[in-house]
Amino acid sequence: ATFFQTYYLWLTPTVTAPPVPLGTFKSPADDPLAGIFRAADFAPFTAVFNATGQPACSLPLYRNATGLPIGVQLAAAYGREDLLIRVAAQIEAAQPFDHAATRA
Repeated sequence: ATFFQTYYLWLTPTVTAPPVPLGTFKSPADDPLAGIFRAADFAPFTAVFNATGQPACSLPLYRNATGLPIGVQLAAAYGREDLLIRVAAQIEAAQPFDHAATRA
């Protein structure tokens, strides 16, 4: 909370690597937490906001060399959904995500 007394928003990567294949986080029966630990390594930046309930959003702003979406995460202080949504809308307007490319 102290961080957001000085800064309005926090920009982070959404995940640590490009999108992974389906089943990457599946846990085998003999190690039921394996998938959770893999997911924690993949998405460490989102976990803090999931746990605290602070407003955050992921914006798909770029694509990697193979065309997969790459996102950035914006987070705001408690109760500042208004700021987060306003800024996210401005970013989306300035650099719209090409949804048609995801269906190709």
